[in-house]
Amino acid sequence: MLWIKALHVIFVASWFAGLFYLPRLFVNLAMVPADSHAERERLLLMAHKLYRFSTVLMLPALVFGLTLWLHYGVGRGTGNYWLHAKLALVVGVCGYHHACGRILRRFETLSNRRSDRWFRVFNEVTVLLFAAIVILVVVKPF
Repeated sequence: MLWIKALHVIFVASWFAGLFYLPRLFVNLAMVPADSHAERERLLLMAHKLYRFSTVLMLPALVFGLTLWLHYGVGRGTGNYWLHAKLALVVGVCGYHHACGRILRRFETLSNRRSDRWFRVFNEVTVLLFAAIVILVVVKPF
């Protein structure tokens, strides 16, 4: 199980690296002047590749996490409430990931209406989710 746990941590960290940077690309895309087509296309290409790569990293992270969950069991015994909270946050991270895909499609279709300031705040959501998950796993507060 230690190998599974190590692989889970590696893929989760890699997935989050993509989620940390992708909204930063959205900030840059929101700041691109309307007449700067080359810059916009370059940023869109980078964002599209990063989103695809992050999706590829998300899948094994979830599979290894599911393997750990099935091995340790949720709700078996007492004191596993931290794991329930972590799983709820993981669902939130998956939703955030898919929201990034929707945002990327809006940029591709020129239908984004959000400002760079909004994306700066949106970018911080991953940091909060990551910190909360790490605290739940390491500290196991409940």
